[in-house]
Parts: sequence; structure tokens; C-alpha cells
Amino acid sequence: MPELLEPRGPFSLEYAARALERFAPAAHAEPPDPGHLHLAFVPDGSPAAAGACVRHEDGDLVLESFGAPDPAATREQVERVLSLDVDATAFAVVGRRDTVVGALQARYPGMRPVSFLSPFEAGVWFLLAQRIRMRQAAALKARLRDALGERVDVHGDERVAFPAPARIAALDAFAGIPDVKLERVRALAAAALEGRLELRELPGVGPFTADGIVIRGAGAPDHLALGEPRLGQAVALAYRLDAAPGPERIAELAEGWRPFRSWVAVLLRTMLEDERRTAGAA
Repeated sequence: MPELLEPRGPFSLEYAARALERFAPAAHAEPPDPGHLHLAFVPDGSPAAAGACVRHEDGDLVLESFGAPDPAATREQVERVLSLDVDATAFAVVGRRDTVVGALQARYPGMRPVSFLSPFEAGVWFLLAQRIRMRQAAALKARLRDALGERVDVHGDERVAFPAPARIAALDAFAGIPDVKLERVRALAAAALEGRLELRELPGVGPFTADGIVIRGAGAPDHLALGEPRLGQAVALAYRLDAAPGPERIAELAEGWRPFRSWVAVLLRTMLEDERRTAGAA
């Protein structure tokens, strides 16, 4: 039975779908029904996969749940993935305070960050992607999903969820994953099963990986990742600086972005990627 989702503040489902389709690590295919967003994932704390269809219906944003997990758990995960768990009514205040941010908000109306479908999936991605090309890591993650993930039917559209931590923890080997990376991924799976949240204590999880899991996995709205290499380039372009600023200068600028520093960083990186895409097509 469909249920209403209630965004607090502007929200664009079109942007959310486009963000997932463009993000190689998500390996997200467009659903057969235009205007629908189909997802499959393992809700936090559940051993089984859930499916979700998010769409507009008679002017409302609705969610329809599929699979064995409790629909409440499915809803909670969908809201986190789409940043609907955050009250964005005050986001416009940041744009009025900082006109550069305001221009980005006008360029991308209703844009909210879109996370990995689970924090665990985000963690596995960042561990797999260390020291290899994104395309290679994305292909490896997709093979892991297809081999071990549970399939869920969403309106006749079969989706494969990234495997639950227990399935990863039980792996002895997987073609293409070096032993050291597999050990790190299994340690992350064990921590997820035990509910341990001290990321920096896990092997292979440094500042960049920890920031990625917090922002792209848990959807933290106000976490500033100063180690993100593209952020300085995006700030330089948006603020018309002669060179990419260092972490201290970015942190100073970001004081005006509170309490949505993660969201503004996503706006900036989206702008940078779009400008590069436009320049490459010219």
C-alpha cells in the first residue's frame, strides 16, 4: 500500500534519480516507468532485502514498499538515502547569507544529496576503490552485488540489493578482490553486524574513507570533508578565485554554510562536474 513521503523544504525526485544514474558506484539503472525511482537495499539491521518505488502521484510524493522487511524500516532507509530525513526549510537561509550558494540553489532547485543505499555499501565501496580506477572498482562492486545480493521485484522490475553484511563476512575469497582488501571489507562487515561505529579503528579506514562513509553512507548534512580533492577546485570556480583554496580557507568559507555544509559541498561538486561535462562537449 503506497504511503506519503513528506519533504520538509524543496525536493526534486528528478534530480535524485539523475544523481543515482550518473553515479558509477551505484550502478543504478533507469526504471521502465518514467517518473519512478526503483531501489533495492538491505535495511540497516535486517538480513533481508527490501524494494521501494518512489514516485509522484496526484501531486504527492509516495512510497511503495516491497519484500520481507518491515515497511517502516524501508521508509526510514529511503528517507535517509534521499535526504528526506533532514528538515530543509532553513536551507534557503544559507543561500541568502551566501549569494554564491544562493545561485547554486537557483541552478539546482530542490536538489538534495543522494546517499549510497546503505552506510555499509558506502564503506565497501570506499575500501574497494582505494588505489584503483573508479570504473574498475565500480565493476568489481557490481559483480559482488550480482553474485551475493538478493533480488527484489519492484513492479515487475527486478533489482539486486547490495548484499547484507553477513554475506560479506562469510566470504573466503572473491575473484578480483586482493586478500588485503577482502580482509578489510570483512572487518567492516563484522563491525556492521556488531553495531560498532568507530570507523577509524577499522583497518583501511583513514580520514578520507571515514568522511565518505559519514557523508555518502549515513547522509550527514553538516559534515565538511576537507580531504575531498575536488572541493577546492569547485570552490575556486564558484567563488571566482585565482587558485584552489587550502583547507583552512575552505573551512572559513564553510562557516557560512552551516548547518548544511555537506549539502553545499554537493552543490559545488555537481556544478564542477556539469561545467567540465559542458566544456568537454564543446
